[in-house]
Amino acid sequence: MAASSLFVSFSGFKLKFVLIFATCLIGISSAELSADFYKKTCPKAIHTIEEMVQEAVSNESRMGASLLRLHFHDCFVQGCDGSVLLDDTDNFTGEKKSFPNANSLRGFEVIDKIKSKLEAICPGVVSCADILAVAAKESVVALKGPKWDVLLGRRDSTTASLNESNSDLPAPFLDLNGLISAFAKKNFSTAELVTLSGSHTIGLARCVTFRTRIYNESNIDSSFANQTQAQCPFQGGDDNLSPFDPTTEFTFDNNYYKNLMQLKGLLHSDQQLFTNNGSTNSQVSRYSRSMADFKKDFAKAMLKMSMITPLTGTDGEIRKNCRMVNTQSTTFS
Repeated sequence: MAASSLFVSFSGFKLKFVLIFATCLIGISSAELSADFYKKTCPKAIHTIEEMVQEAVSNESRMGASLLRLHFHDCFVQGCDGSVLLDDTDNFTGEKKSFPNANSLRGFEVIDKIKSKLEAICPGVVSCADILAVAAKESVVALKGPKWDVLLGRRDSTTASLNESNSDLPAPFLDLNGLISAFAKKNFSTAELVTLSGSHTIGLARCVTFRTRIYNESNIDSSFANQTQAQCPFQGGDDNLSPFDPTTEFTFDNNYYKNLMQLKGLLHSDQQLFTNNGSTNSQVSRYSRSMADFKKDFAKAMLKMSMITPLTGTDGEIRKNCRMVNTQSTTFS
């Protein structure tokens, strides 16, 4: 974590040292990534992605949360390799129909539009995995969240893993120990778990993911439960949506943590971060008081997440279409 923050204040040969140090700290192979990877091969790439994401979020605020989640669901399965974008075919099974993704993951059309534009500008250069990484950052910025320098140079996978998508993406019903284990599997600390969970300060959740909490749990504010039950009946309405933060649902702020302290966490997994004598209570309390601390830590954690086992060098490929591989050598597990 410390290395990630140091990265922004060094230059030249010192920058390379810090990136290598960060790589050693979090156990990934990302030494080939760089902030200016497309400077010569596609100089308009980053501006193009940022501009198109800003337009998409301006048209639909919810899309900012959707694109951030899309990057998260990519990186937690096989690393940040664009695998989540692959469509199923007759002989290939992707990740879109896994339990965490089916009927909920969205934003694919925005990525398609960006990819099409970049292919027209510089064919076969910018990876879908890099598009996801930049789009996630710009989505947060568009919703008044923090900025961070996205390192680039990822290549796209020719594989996907339905099994890993089902097993490695943290479920909304997990207790704190389960969440800690899920994030530790990706080399994140408990503190980073609390930080990254703050992404739920924006966006909406499906009724099926929080119904049990609002009808059966006792550590929930009664008025909040009643209010949420109006959008999520005891039976039916599985796809009805409710905001994680009803007050500022599409503004990236620290209200998520304030809500937890008032027992207004929407998901069971959210409220697990603040319970009686909980080990993460102090961090939740600190973030509720300091938006600056939350945003600073969130930027660091997102930089780290975006560097989970990327494909670089000769691994993978640069897909022409983010929904399908360029060759027929697809595999799945």
